[in-house]
Amino acid sequence: MQGRANNLVPGLGQAPDMHAMTDAGEEDAIEHSVSIIIPTFNGARRICNCLDALVRQTLGRKVEILVVDDGSTDNIADVVARYSRVRLIRQANAGPAAARNRGANESRGEILLFTDDDCIPAPNWLEMMVEPFHDPDVVGAKGIYCTHQGSVVARFVQLEYEDRYRLMASHDSIDFIDTYSAAFRRERFLEMKGYDTSFPVACAEDIELSYRMSRRGWKMKFAPAAEVAHTHPDTLNRYLRKKYKFAFWRVLALSKNPGKTLKDSHTPQLMKLQLLFTPALLTAFAVDQIVRPAPHLFLLVIVAFLASTIPFSFRAARKDPIVGISSPALLAARSIAQMLGISAGLINVLRRSAWERTGRTAERRALQ
Repeated sequence: MQGRANNLVPGLGQAPDMHAMTDAGEEDAIEHSVSIIIPTFNGARRICNCLDALVRQTLGRKVEILVVDDGSTDNIADVVARYSRVRLIRQANAGPAAARNRGANESRGEILLFTDDDCIPAPNWLEMMVEPFHDPDVVGAKGIYCTHQGSVVARFVQLEYEDRYRLMASHDSIDFIDTYSAAFRRERFLEMKGYDTSFPVACAEDIELSYRMSRRGWKMKFAPAAEVAHTHPDTLNRYLRKKYKFAFWRVLALSKNPGKTLKDSHTPQLMKLQLLFTPALLTAFAVDQIVRPAPHLFLLVIVAFLASTIPFSFRAARKDPIVGISSPALLAARSIAQMLGISAGLINVLRRSAWERTGRTAERRALQ
C-alpha cells in the first residue's frame, strides 16, 4: 500500500505487540464467528498494513484471519509468521479466485469476509461488515473504498466509486459485491462453489459470483460504513489500462449472466450510454466524409457526449472543483478504453466458446 492512505494505520509495516494489546472490558457486538480471508501473491511489502489494521479489530472476538499465499516467491511466509493471530495457507499459483476459495474451504467462521492485501480496513470495518447479517435473510454485504491520494486522476477515481455508491445506496438489495470489502454467509458461498476460477486475474470474478447469487433471489446489502483505504491509479495511463482490463473481463462475467447486461445495482446507466461514444464518433466521421451534412454529425456526437457528462461533472465539482472541470475529458478517455476492452473481451468470449465446442465435439467422438 502506498500513498497517503498509509498514514491511516499507525505502526506501518510492523506487527503489533500482542502482549501490549488487551481486550479487557471490550464489548463484542459481533454475534457470529467470522473468518477474514486475504489472498496474496508476492505481497510481503504491502500486507503488513492490512494485517496491522485487522489484528487490532479481532482481539477477544470469534474471528480468525487467513492469508492464502498463491504461490508467492517473496518472503511472505516470514512476514505473516510475525502475526501470531494469523494463519498462513500456501498453495501453488492458481489465481486469486482459487486462493479465496481455498481460504473459504479451510475457514471455520459462519461469516466470510474478504479484502485485499493492499487494503487498509478502517478501525470499525469488521463490525460494519458483519452488521447486515443481523438480518437472517442477508447472504452477502459490500463495503466501500476510500483514499487520501492527491493526484487528480486518483481523486477522479474515488469520485467515480462514490457515484456508484450513491446508486447502490438507493437499492434495498444489491447485486454487485467487490472482493476488496466483501462478506458472505459461508454456507451460501460454498453452496455456490465460490468464485469462478476461469477468471485468471483479480477482475470480474467477484462480479460474476454476485450476479449468480442475485439470480437466486438472495438478499445482499450495501454497507457504506465499512471502509477500506486503497491506492487508486494515479496516472492517466494506469487508469485507462485498468478500465480496459475491467471491461475485458466484465464481458466474460456478463456472458455467464446475460440477464445483468442492461442493468445492475452498481453501474450508472449514463456510463453505459457513454460507451457508445467511440463507435458513434467513428460512424459520424465516416458519414460526414460521404454525405457532408450541416451541421457535421461528428460535432453533434461530441456535444451529445459532453451533455451526458454534466450530471457527474456537476456532482464531482461540488466535492472537488478541479476534478469536476477535468471530468469530461477523463470520461471520454474512459469510454474509449472501455470500448476497446469490451471489443477484445467479446473476441475472448467467442474464442472460449469455440474451444468449448471443439472440446465437447472431441469428447463425443472419443465416446463413440
